[in-house]
Amino acid sequence: MTVRFSTGLRNDMLGDLGLKTSLNNGVLKLYAGVQPASADIAAVGALLLEVTLNGLPFNPGSPTNGLVLDDPVLGTVSKVGPDLWTGVGIANGTAGWARYCGNNADPGTESAVLPRIDMSIAKSGADLNLSNTSIVIGAPTTVDVFTITMAEQ
Repeated sequence: MTVRFSTGLRNDMLGDLGLKTSLNNGVLKLYAGVQPASADIAAVGALLLEVTLNGLPFNPGSPTNGLVLDDPVLGTVSKVGPDLWTGVGIANGTAGWARYCGNNADPGTESAVLPRIDMSIAKSGADLNLSNTSIVIGAPTTVDVFTITMAEQ
């Protein structure tokens, strides 16, 4: 269980953009299998679901239907409270990890430029906890709680 920031996101955070700007209006992709060793490498496992605002189609390069992070509080950013983060299963499987991608066209291939965060998924004790990790084609899955915390050290 480890949150992994891509090189692209770390560079953005050290430059002018910051984490929130780099990731706002992005998409959360849920995959089957085990989380890759780095957020820079290609996605592994079947893509099961794409989580967007209100479950509507994601439009890279446009704020339309992208996920939005709230202002940081005490080193933590969260999803905007009333926003509905949801998606409909595009494949059957058990969600094992997720990749939060910024508002770029991200085909899931190797990249040291694209802003991404990889995280583990489980019902409890993971980076992203879901009430049900079984994804079914055509069935909705909602992310009720989403937070990213920057450690002091």
